[in-house]
Amino acid sequence: MNVETIINKISELAAEYAPKLLLIIITWIVGSFVIKHLLKLITKGMIRSKVEVSLQKFILSLTGILLKVLLFISIISMVGVKMTSFVAILGAMAFAIGMSLQGSLGNFAGGVLIILFKPFKVGDFIQAQGFSGTVNEIQMFCTVLKTPDNKTIIVPNGALSSGSIVNFSTEETRRIDWTFGIGYDDDIKKTQTVLLELVNKDKRILKDPAPFVRIGELADSSVNFTVRAWVKSADYWDVHFDMIENVKMEFDKNKISIPFPQMDVHLDK
Repeated sequence: MNVETIINKISELAAEYAPKLLLIIITWIVGSFVIKHLLKLITKGMIRSKVEVSLQKFILSLTGILLKVLLFISIISMVGVKMTSFVAILGAMAFAIGMSLQGSLGNFAGGVLIILFKPFKVGDFIQAQGFSGTVNEIQMFCTVLKTPDNKTIIVPNGALSSGSIVNFSTEETRRIDWTFGIGYDDDIKKTQTVLLELVNKDKRILKDPAPFVRIGELADSSVNFTVRAWVKSADYWDVHFDMIENVKMEFDKNKISIPFPQMDVHLDK
């Protein structure tokens, strides 16, 4: 085969396939542009309709994938591939991929269940699968959590939907429980008064239900007071830590001791 024959062959192939290749490129660019702007329109519509952020992201992810699959099928049909053969091959591939990705399909189903039943939404603080954090994003196959120390945790939706979830943001109010120990020689009534005054002085603590301050336990080395108070969920941790600090300062001011574990050792002579 001489050089002229090779050049002629290349020219024939270019003349035959170049228009199809150009059509594929143009269709893909235009289709991608249309999909991008269509997703923007869907986003604006969902914002106007006040659709939850978690549902918005899930719908956009799913819609984007479906539109790209449709674009791919359209391009295949435009270049002359028989759809019956393509659908048969696609079906066989889908079955094989489905068998090998059963876990991923379970995660997708878990994502659908989370969106439908809403055990949590974006912005909620949850505890699940041994992790705690704020829900940053609910994707098709996983949920992204942001921990208080700014770590990103990816949790599969399948595990989330089938496991236990503690949602700390569902209710507007939460109860805080403290235990404060004093010495057996300290004045019980005085201590109770000090604790009640501290609780009532904090404006963030709700009056209804009323705060609770009572002796909860006679421990080995201390008399333990149980203090319970209701606050808005957003104030939970601030009130929790502020109360511990304030109790220490008030106990010191009122000469109320905070005992440490003690052990009496008796020696036989």
